Amino acid sequence: MKEFRNPQDVHAPLGAYTHQVELQGERLLAMSGQVGMDHDGTVPEGTIAQLDLALDNVRRNLVAAGLDMSDVVKLTFYIVGEVDTDERRRVVASKLGDHRPCMTLLFISSLASPALKVEVDAWASRAA
Repeated sequence: MKEFRNPQDVHAPLGAYTHQVELQGERLLAMSGQVGMDHDGTVPEGTIAQLDLALDNVRRNLVAAGLDMSDVVKLTFYIVGEVDTDERRRVVASKLGDHRPCMTLLFISSLASPALKVEVDAWASRAA
């Protein structure tokens, strides 16, 4: 069972996320960070395009495990440089809909390759 909570004595979430998710009796899937790279090794130039593709790669990993985006409990975004906040939120919302997992956003100086601008770390769970 997953229980999504925003404690009353903690500020309201600053965006489309939940402060905490408690898991009880769940399957748990941990993924390596997913980057904005297609299966053939192609990396789009733009940060937003890479974010869209990285989230598609998260979804593909979920499907391979018999899960879907509604099973995501935690996302951590690593973004190199600046990105348009509204566009970032639009892309994330297009993948998650009304689902509100826990989220962390970090702006960093670099990733494993200079071409990479986005990496998404994801955790998912579903009742066992």
